[in-house]
Amino acid sequence: MATLLLTLFIPLAGSLLLLFFKKDNTQAIKYTALGISLFTFLISLFLFFSFDSANPGFQFVVEMVWIQAFDAGFRVGVDGMSMLLVMLTTFITPIAILSSFGSIEKRNKEYYVMILLLQFAMTGVFVALDLFLFYIFWEIILIPMYFIIGIWGGKDKLYAAIKFFLFTVVGSLFMLVAVVYLGYYVGSELLKMESGFTSNFLIIRDLGSAIPYDIQKWLFWGFALSFLIKVPLFPLHTWLPDAHTEAPTPGSVILAGVLLKMGTYGLIRFNLEMFPQASMNFASIISTFAVIGIIYGALVAMVQTDVKRLVAYSSVSHLGFVVLGIFSMTVEGIQGAVIQMVNHGLSTGMLFLCVGVLYERRHTREISEYGGIARVMPNFTIFFAIAMLASVGLPGLNGFVGEYLTLIGAFKSPILNSYWFTIIGTTGVIFAAVYLLWMFQRVMFGTNDNPKNFNLPDMNKREWTMMVPIVVFIVWIGVYPSTFLKISENSTRFLVNKIELLKFGKSTYELPGYENPAEKQELE
Repeated sequence: MATLLLTLFIPLAGSLLLLFFKKDNTQAIKYTALGISLFTFLISLFLFFSFDSANPGFQFVVEMVWIQAFDAGFRVGVDGMSMLLVMLTTFITPIAILSSFGSIEKRNKEYYVMILLLQFAMTGVFVALDLFLFYIFWEIILIPMYFIIGIWGGKDKLYAAIKFFLFTVVGSLFMLVAVVYLGYYVGSELLKMESGFTSNFLIIRDLGSAIPYDIQKWLFWGFALSFLIKVPLFPLHTWLPDAHTEAPTPGSVILAGVLLKMGTYGLIRFNLEMFPQASMNFASIISTFAVIGIIYGALVAMVQTDVKRLVAYSSVSHLGFVVLGIFSMTVEGIQGAVIQMVNHGLSTGMLFLCVGVLYERRHTREISEYGGIARVMPNFTIFFAIAMLASVGLPGLNGFVGEYLTLIGAFKSPILNSYWFTIIGTTGVIFAAVYLLWMFQRVMFGTNDNPKNFNLPDMNKREWTMMVPIVVFIVWIGVYPSTFLKISENSTRFLVNKIELLKFGKSTYELPGYENPAEKQELE
């Protein structure tokens, strides 16, 4: 319990602490921010190793009433799925901060305050068990990310920041309306509470199947639109390439590594758990757009001349696999989606770090400006190749595990009931190999007579420190994924059991042990 609260609040305390530093004390600000993020990661390791993967329920739960009249409370906890994403957040943030040392040159105090505030809010999204609290964390994230893009971004930073803000705010308004109506309906109609309102996720989740379908379908889309914009799913993706291109390197790393996962996490945690009937009925529609996004993102990435924009469009394609796995509503599909969220955060985050390394040396992202980099930066070339091959889905690296499971899940899904989702989606893997290998060949091995490419320094100690930990996990997940899959397995099985019992009256999977006897009896 204490470790979860520390993991959540240490970054917030750190951001407040930095406010008392003199703004010209740059070195102290940088290393304090890095130290705080590393300390948070160490605390989260205690959380991870204390987690009981055999228990599919929420653990380390803290519940305190906040606003009595609305039954709103500070309710937090983690299950297997959210545990992996909390660890991803605490792992990526110190790497992003370390990458900031070479790319952020102005207003350092404000920047590192924003980064730590962002980590606090991202962690809050993954641990919140109250709809009101979740919405607050969801909205807090807008503030630091808007300023990170808008102040420290590229030449079109204000356009990209405002576009990011508007897209996310519009989606959030749909969710806010859904939260208010859902809390009122469950509190007054289903529970007959004195207050007439509840935002307790655990209560609402258990009563989700009791909500009439005519109401459930509208609530489903209220949440889904907000989450699908954040993913982003085609055709709601147009804010992402601009945000990625204009954001500073650390901003792109956090955006790809963690922020996009908030949308896919929300689809599992809220749409599937609270509105199972609507989720089943709309699964084919959303999966169709997911497959379109896989192909569209890959085809558009092929024609990009800016290496950072190419990686940005690759995210549209890769996250299509995650959405497809979620709405397959099979253990394999959802397990693949969860591990692919982690995989994408690692491999795409590392690709953005590699682009940042090149940009710091050449101050351009145009692919045509590069060529023959492997001759002068051999160590960097190896790391770039690993990140690229992981994104391609090479067996033995992490990307293969997630994509394989999501495609298997879609193939055998009784909800989607069509092989075409898998068949068409698989072509996205081929296209990914085309645009990523082509980009790598032109940048690393192409011919370019520009003398600026002849004497580029290879990786320094800071860049080695950023890259090596990511490579360790890329290989670890690729070679032995069960270390991480077993963390979320029982939580995933529990969710799929509920969906299958609702649709078919029986479950394919054996019920895992569950510490709440009332919920286990309800399922049985």
